[in-house]
Amino acid sequence: MRIGFGFDEDNSVSAAQLTAAPAPGASLDPLLEAFAIKKLRFRNRIVSTSHASMLDDGGLPLERYQRYHEEKARGGLAMTMIGGSAMTSPDSSWGGGQLDLSSDRIIPHLAQLSARIHGHGAAVMCQVSHLGRRATSYGWNWLPVLAPSRVRETRNRNFPKEMDEADIARIIRDYADAALRCMEGGLDGVETVTGGHLIGQFLSPLTNKRRDRFGGSPENRARFGLMVHEAIRKRVGDDAVVGIRFVIDEGVADGSRFEDCLQLARIFEREGHIDYFNCIYGRMDTDLALAEDNMPGLFQRSAPYLDKVAQFRRETKLPLIHAGGIRDIATARHTIREGIVDLIGMTRAHIADPHIVNKLIRGDEERIRPCVGASYCLYKKVNCIHNPASGRETVLGHEVKPASRRLKAVVVGGGPAGLEAARVCAERGHSVILFEAAPRLGGQLLVATAAVERRDLIGIVDWRIGELARLGVDIRTNCYVEADAVRAEEPDLVIIATGGVPDTDWLEGAELCDTVWDVLTGTVPGKDDVLVYDGTGRQAAASCVLHLAQQGKTVSIATPDDALAIEMSYIDRSGFRKRFAELGIRSFTEIRLEKVERRGNALQASFRHELTGAQSRIEASQIVIEHGTLPAAEIYHALRALSANDGVTDTAFMVGDAEAEAPPAGSFLLHRIGDAVSSRDIYSSIYEAYRLCSKL
Repeated sequence: MRIGFGFDEDNSVSAAQLTAAPAPGASLDPLLEAFAIKKLRFRNRIVSTSHASMLDDGGLPLERYQRYHEEKARGGLAMTMIGGSAMTSPDSSWGGGQLDLSSDRIIPHLAQLSARIHGHGAAVMCQVSHLGRRATSYGWNWLPVLAPSRVRETRNRNFPKEMDEADIARIIRDYADAALRCMEGGLDGVETVTGGHLIGQFLSPLTNKRRDRFGGSPENRARFGLMVHEAIRKRVGDDAVVGIRFVIDEGVADGSRFEDCLQLARIFEREGHIDYFNCIYGRMDTDLALAEDNMPGLFQRSAPYLDKVAQFRRETKLPLIHAGGIRDIATARHTIREGIVDLIGMTRAHIADPHIVNKLIRGDEERIRPCVGASYCLYKKVNCIHNPASGRETVLGHEVKPASRRLKAVVVGGGPAGLEAARVCAERGHSVILFEAAPRLGGQLLVATAAVERRDLIGIVDWRIGELARLGVDIRTNCYVEADAVRAEEPDLVIIATGGVPDTDWLEGAELCDTVWDVLTGTVPGKDDVLVYDGTGRQAAASCVLHLAQQGKTVSIATPDDALAIEMSYIDRSGFRKRFAELGIRSFTEIRLEKVERRGNALQASFRHELTGAQSRIEASQIVIEHGTLPAAEIYHALRALSANDGVTDTAFMVGDAEAEAPPAGSFLLHRIGDAVSSRDIYSSIYEAYRLCSKL
């Protein structure tokens, strides 16, 4: 269904159409209603808030950075905000990956970026910030870290110098200068940030221990932030939009709780230098605080802070923005419809799909690629776990281009790699058959989503199943195919995405053990006393440990790594470690499993210490092992000699931009992808499928 808007020939929506009024009597989605702050008009209510994309080049927003934000503007959102933690000052660096607003060299690049964003009908603002104690002394300009008081941050680990009046005056000037550069670069406004950044460090009693005019009472603790905003307003004028990303509750007893933050907010409102609040929650001084109290991750429910934001709305007057785990359109629509905020930040959702708004306008809401809450974008900035084009706009398109000729493709395997290969081939215009041996599509993702904390990953599968149905892909489940059956289809392309099977070949006594797959899928029940060996540091073993512990089993975990969960993002790693501690799970690090033997009614695991070589043994009723996967590639090897390319996928072709030539008549090109090649992660499999099949 198309609702009240016209369409250009390329099926995109023009800026004029996006800002047009609905037809009389038409029912407009509240997310598509216009809004204004001062003279700045937003064509709808959906924005992407500031975040560190790590796409800058030496602190400048060059082509990669600009294309990333331009794609979201082209996709229809009202505003994209750049410069997560952009540097106002030379001593505000965490070592790289930030825009550098501390000199005029950035202005022409901001001008180019803003012209591109405005050309698609969207607004653009920039977060201007000084990191304070979150900066580093050991990189970029190698300058001392500054803070209101000498309180070290656990996460960034620097001991700050307590700021004197000269430091304060200089940094206030730097804020104003940075804001002016943004306006001279054609941006629509600027936003400061409290939280763990310098203004927030002055506001919080956790980090402000001063006894002068900048410490003690709420008015004194607010003084630095008020002076910053007064200086910015004088420099940019009254018409510019100036906001503040504001913590509404630090979430700890000795910090600023809701009533304290509300008092501070009223002080900022009273002074009159800001135009809106962008509400955030919690702290960011540890990995756990970021994961569970600021940027909701694996163990947090969707939109966890909305109740607090609604309470803040009732007590304040200025317009509100909020972005905190708003992953789906239904939640965003509810938040706007109920008047909780005026603009809804769908930041990670736009990394998953930068074309959210255009799809809403076209009536294609069900085609929006979902944010599944994996937080991969916080780990591998700004790569979405199942949208490989995000952050790669200069080399990959978000829309698949049609092929120069229509071919017949056979995809073997219906896990994430196979589903993506089939989708991309079908988008290219090829005729596609997908074979899957199991009764359900999803592959190893079905194992992963058996863990409660990872269940939302099923959205990766469900979205692709919907797309394959729309594209008319011939899906054949419960089909274990062999080489003759593939050849009988007379394909031009064959993609082997058969995944892998648990790797147990390395272990003496593996036949006595169970695998993480066995336990998570319920194939093998957990016994009362279980030892889990994690040879990867990924999520699988950790999920298995929680799964067993939540069933009341006594569980221990051992790993050859020097810490638990070492291959996970800080978001997942801190969450798993916290729950292990809460459940009293014993852990053993830096020991490598070498052998398992039966000892009476128990099993005995023999280990060798990674550092000392010392041997040790642990007994348990059940030993569960995780060591990645072995490629299930029998059909690939059976087809190699029959293919036109001997099954070779040229590395230069994979990383280049040339389209593959069609195979000779009567033959086929053969490629294998994902874990059918080697044990990797979800993103690697989907990225490999996308960049290969978009050229076939």
